[in-house]
Amino acid sequence: MKIDGTHQLNIPRERVYALLIDPEVLRRCIPGCESLDKTAENAYVAALKVGVGMIKGRFQGNVHLEDMRPPEHYRIVVEAKGGPGFVKGTGNFDLGERDDGTLIKYAGEMQVGGTIAAVGQRMIEAAAKMMAARFFTSLEAEAGTGEAQKGLRSIVS
Repeated sequence: MKIDGTHQLNIPRERVYALLIDPEVLRRCIPGCESLDKTAENAYVAALKVGVGMIKGRFQGNVHLEDMRPPEHYRIVVEAKGGPGFVKGTGNFDLGERDDGTLIKYAGEMQVGGTIAAVGQRMIEAAAKMMAARFFTSLEAEAGTGEAQKGLRSIVS
């Protein structure tokens, strides 16, 4: 199954890229992410609690960041297993400058198996799009929080 889309953030591209590769930011922004711990350079072990329809459960897996070209591109590779089945996927993130902000183009492929695959492709696609929207909303909030903290430090200093 393929997923793709775009999202506009009113944040400079370099800042967006830094947020997208920061494991703490990713942990807070990825819906259902319970932990994301570094195991090697650009490699992490993750624990997620997710559900599609009536099927919910925990997944444990690995996340790798590849093909990194700051601040314009990187690929994320995810493999996870859990009670509801397995998920394997890759996603490419391309960041372009646009109107004093950043246009993120994302495209990826995902395979699911086990019980979770029984809910059907349409429902999985809808859930993936909803999770992407929640991720970008959280990412924008993270960027705002970081900028607000920098502003407060400037005023206090």
